[in-house]
Amino acid sequence: MLSLGVALALLIGGGSPASAAPTPTPRPVVVDVDDFGADPTGRTDSATAVAAALRHAKRVDGDRPVRIEFSKGTYQLYPERAEKRELYVSNTVGADQRYRDKKIGLLVEDMHDVTVDGGGAKLIYHGLQTAFASIRSTDVTFQNFSFDYAAPEVIDATVADTGVTDGHAYRVLKIPAGSPYRVDGTHITWLGERSPATGQPYWSGLDGLQYTQIHDPEAQRTWRGDNPLFNDVASVTDLGGRRIRIDYSTAAQPSDAGLVYQMRLIERTEPGAFIWQSKDVTMRSMNAYYLQSFGVVGQFSENISLDKVNFAPDPRSGRSTASFADFVQMSGVKGKVSITRSVFDGPHDDPINIHGTYLQVVGKPGPNTLTLAYEHPQTAGFPQFAPGDEVEFATKTTMAAFKDAHAKVIAVDGPSGRDHDKPLTTMTVTFDRPVPDGVEIDGTVVENITATPSVAISGNVFRNVPTRGILVTTRKPVRITGNRFDAMSMASVYVSADAYQWYESGPVADLTIRGNSFTRPTGPVIFVEPTNQVVDPANPVHHNISVEDNAFDIGDVTVVDAKSVGGFAFTGNTVRRLAGADQPPYTSPLFVFHGSSGIRIAGNHYDKGLNTSVVTD
Repeated sequence: MLSLGVALALLIGGGSPASAAPTPTPRPVVVDVDDFGADPTGRTDSATAVAAALRHAKRVDGDRPVRIEFSKGTYQLYPERAEKRELYVSNTVGADQRYRDKKIGLLVEDMHDVTVDGGGAKLIYHGLQTAFASIRSTDVTFQNFSFDYAAPEVIDATVADTGVTDGHAYRVLKIPAGSPYRVDGTHITWLGERSPATGQPYWSGLDGLQYTQIHDPEAQRTWRGDNPLFNDVASVTDLGGRRIRIDYSTAAQPSDAGLVYQMRLIERTEPGAFIWQSKDVTMRSMNAYYLQSFGVVGQFSENISLDKVNFAPDPRSGRSTASFADFVQMSGVKGKVSITRSVFDGPHDDPINIHGTYLQVVGKPGPNTLTLAYEHPQTAGFPQFAPGDEVEFATKTTMAAFKDAHAKVIAVDGPSGRDHDKPLTTMTVTFDRPVPDGVEIDGTVVENITATPSVAISGNVFRNVPTRGILVTTRKPVRITGNRFDAMSMASVYVSADAYQWYESGPVADLTIRGNSFTRPTGPVIFVEPTNQVVDPANPVHHNISVEDNAFDIGDVTVVDAKSVGGFAFTGNTVRRLAGADQPPYTSPLFVFHGSSGIRIAGNHYDKGLNTSVVTD
């Protein structure tokens, strides 16, 4: 028998008893890392305590949400006591067995509805380890903390002084704290940081290491270039106070005083952070002062959001580098990728790269079965398809989809992404139908088109970038809006689709670039360059790109260079000459198109003197 209150609710609202009152949201279970022995004073290693707190949070009974909380302090996290997992990560060291075991400072694994709230804490990581990861988890948020590495795997050497003494040139280098070194005769050995467990450095390298880019803090520009610091060295002297003098056998005074040489090794051994086989993962209100070995990798996950994340060096550190390579790499993600109100300052590769992966056909064991292979050595070891996924077959030379291009996966035999029990570079995939006629070994590539996201990138700032600003290749809708790009050293927005080098798929079908500002760009500003070797204007790789209502403040550069696009609109934009009397004459055409059709350029405003001609072939 219904109570009087419920009966009245039914009469008034016409509903059922269940609709009379909403189910209350359960209060979260709070797990305080300090209760497990974490040290917010920063005097001792908190890795064991943090791992224990997260393991405890995983065991919480019931369906209640979980909050893992830190105090507003500083926490030291060493890799020796971090969680360890065998993992294979896109765009890193591929199947190389030397690096299969990853160390993870904050591991959310097989969990649901969990928030890691730093409460304003700063986490200091040591050695080579992944800062945090979400693996096989749903509804995960990382928020309200800063993180850095005690000894970054990049050396930022500032040329503090130059001159000539007794016919010999010299430089004085200033080295930031957190970059230990030893002078060995005419060489410098960079020592990373010594492990308290072994007494050995976590990494080490000699002189200019393997790769260099150059940062001009006054001009606020960064670019890739040669490293002259260790050419013709006569002597090296440690002056103390983290200052090193290098004398040369040559007499010409160096002209690079004030520049910073950012030097590093090239092995991407660990992701900086990792989101794998997870759904609804958010990074919010964070300072990512440095990402060791690589950036934030989203891999075969669904719905990833970054909001108000500051990817930039700690201004108190004396460093200008904030990542060993990219900042954000999304590989085979579905649902939606949203990146908003964030800063991207000081990477060693692209701030944002969103793509899938083409696998090449290397065998045809059955009428509806193919053997597929990873073709780039940095990407292998993880599953690329799951039963139920839809794939598209494309010809490698043209990158055009087959006429009867799609099939569904019904079985996969290949790598798991977390062990090496099966071959790591190949897999056998069975489809729900015979493979299309014309599929050729070494001539056909296959893309998982289920694992492609829609993308929203808005309200961000990109600066001190030596490469492109945004790389994006996905067939779902992409909106790049309201961002500010300053002094990109390559294209600000780059659309590729690559079946020859990186094998990063796939075609763009609906891309809008609206309301952004591009200042001091290197051209082409908008660059569309798929790797198709055969270009057919009647069958373009990309479709429906709109560039509208943006502001371009440029030198002598091309604004748009687009290959193999069907449907390209450039409307309502303002293109201005950079201010300053020393600007070169403007000779570059603003628009260059190759093998493209459906081009519309209308309603734009141009400063006088710009070459507004459209070059097509």
